[in-house]
Amino acid sequence: MYKELVRDPNVPEFDAIPSHGWLEGWAKQGVLLLNAVLSVEASKANSHKDQGWETLTTAVIKWISNNLRDVVFLLWGAYAQKKAAVVDKSKHVCLLAVHPSPLSAHKGFLGSGHFSKCNDALISRGLEPIRWHQLD
Repeated sequence: MYKELVRDPNVPEFDAIPSHGWLEGWAKQGVLLLNAVLSVEASKANSHKDQGWETLTTAVIKWISNNLRDVVFLLWGAYAQKKAAVVDKSKHVCLLAVHPSPLSAHKGFLGSGHFSKCNDALISRGLEPIRWHQLD
């Protein structure tokens, strides 16, 4: 994510990759980072897939879609993109890209401009943009 933020010319205030992964500042602004599957066995990708997490995370996305307005959903990766099916696109925006993992980021996440597109969508709805550089 940091590489894309630094690369995006429309997010000029994010000009260096931080040495930490502390994103509390995003949460304070309303950003929710939610994986489709919430746990995994170390070094075993998808080891907890199909154990119930998908039902829970789909319910969370559906609740947000039904109860809030003008949410920008950044759906990264195939599992996340399936969640678009429960989003009311007449009320919300969905931006889809490959997962930002180092294994796939170069296949379309890097260069997607999702952070600035998210802010453009918020501004067009009269909402405050996310200050992506404010991490704490």
